Amino acid sequence: MHDVGTAGQMSGRAGVILSVCPPHAVLEVARSVGGFGGIYVDANAVSPATSREVAGAVAAGGAEYVDGGIIGAPPRSPGDSRLYLSGPQAGRIAELFAGTALDAQVIGEEIGQASAVKMAYAAWTKGTAALILAIRALARAEDVEQALLAEWQKSQPALTARPHAAARSAMEKGWRWVAEMEEIAATMAAAGLPPGFHQAARRHLHPRPARNDPVPHQRALAHHSDQRAAGRAVSLRTGDDQLSPMHGRHGCPARRLGSH
Repeated sequence: MHDVGTAGQMSGRAGVILSVCPPHAVLEVARSVGGFGGIYVDANAVSPATSREVAGAVAAGGAEYVDGGIIGAPPRSPGDSRLYLSGPQAGRIAELFAGTALDAQVIGEEIGQASAVKMAYAAWTKGTAALILAIRALARAEDVEQALLAEWQKSQPALTARPHAAARSAMEKGWRWVAEMEEIAATMAAAGLPPGFHQAARRHLHPRPARNDPVPHQRALAHHSDQRAAGRAVSLRTGDDQLSPMHGRHGCPARRLGSH
């Protein structure tokens, strides 16, 4: 493992870069490796339109582009998580993960398809988490929260654990879900669908609600908004290719990993 210092220095040594960062930073990360001539994989939670914008940025620098979307937690065993891929070079990236715990699936040759899968999936998982937080806030404001929870226990038992899980996830990750809600809303609008729900959902995940914003359950989230670090990257050699996860401002230190 070698510290390569900067993203620019790392890009000169890598054949493949895998970008994994919060949605708001995708273009900044892509531009930080200007001049990279390998394959750049953006595996972030962004709209198809944003993915195509990133593709244009990296292509202008001389790289080929693969659209990606990750669903699942960091993989510990096969089947835990999937990396959806699309684009003309998607098959080459899928081959790099053959035999690993991460299930890399090529779903098409068009840039934006993999991102669309991620957006549709997150629209449900994170959108409903925000909805549950809003419902709890409403019940709390009307002083009927305990009655609501008791009714859920009787008629919707599967819901009883979700408010706690949603609140915990919002505490831990809400600061980076805000931009993801915006990307989902943009995806909905581009498809001619109402974007309003996910535009509103971001208010229930925002780490710093405005002074007049009635989102009382988010008071404890403020400290997460300052979780920002310096630009980072990891470069991993896999066979004849070198895979470099780029984590932008919120990832792991810039290093080069050589596997033998």
